[in-house]
Amino acid sequence: MSKAIKTVAIVGAVAASLAAHTTTATAQAKEKCFGVSLAGQNDCAAGPGTTCAGSSVVDYQGNAWTLVDAGTCTEIELPAMADGTPRTGSLEELNRDLPS
Repeated sequence: MSKAIKTVAIVGAVAASLAAHTTTATAQAKEKCFGVSLAGQNDCAAGPGTTCAGSSVVDYQGNAWTLVDAGTCTEIELPAMADGTPRTGSLEELNRDLPS
């Protein structure tokens, strides 16, 4: 194998490795966002007595989270609450829209 072919092979391997690392890092840029999932569609945590994913029973349940792209949680558009108060996602558990 010539030196030029070896060099091209090494450069290609390094480029592929860097591309794979970048893709993995981008895919992992997620954060927990509380209060944005519909009933039964949360990723995990939905208060005491629940098992985990899919266990929320109320739309936008404040103690249930869903993974969202990092930096987007508080920007997700949600319908206002019944009294007209705006509803937003949070990086911390909320005390709103909890099951009775």
